[in-house]
Amino acid sequence: MSDRVYNVLFLCTGNSARSILGEALLNHVGGGRFRGFSAGSTPKGAVHPLTLETLGKAGIATEGLRSKTWDEFATPGAPKMDFVFTVCDNAAGEACPLWPGQPMTAHWGIADPAAVDGPDFKKEAAFEDALGYLRNRIAVFMSLPLETIDRMALTSRLKGIGAMDGTTGSSTGAA
Repeated sequence: MSDRVYNVLFLCTGNSARSILGEALLNHVGGGRFRGFSAGSTPKGAVHPLTLETLGKAGIATEGLRSKTWDEFATPGAPKMDFVFTVCDNAAGEACPLWPGQPMTAHWGIADPAAVDGPDFKKEAAFEDALGYLRNRIAVFMSLPLETIDRMALTSRLKGIGAMDGTTGSSTGAA
């Protein structure tokens, strides 16, 4: 196994829920082999409180998590991304910045838990579902033979991950 660390950027429009969940989860389970980041096209400026609560209940660190613009990752000196995954349909349809190094991209659409109305238990369940879907996708992603798989096959596998349970309507397109 390689000592290489893969940088993964999770994108969403608001960068307050799904993309933050992806960043924190990947950093939690990545075993030093993966480093997660997140950003948004029009960040809310704050992480949704239920995002932090859901991560805390799952035993996942929340220190340092913040809502930020994706422009931070398209500037000189920014970490070079190996993978960029959009987790909301709006971000997938937007014109993304040009990422240095031409990372692999895919859309892993998940319904926005922050958009759920109703009683608190429904809202909490939506955040837990989003975390669960991301956990499943990240587990499959981390099991891929990244050092040996060719780019075309990897692209197909990444899109397949985006079509797993919990997908939103346009998850077959690339980011």
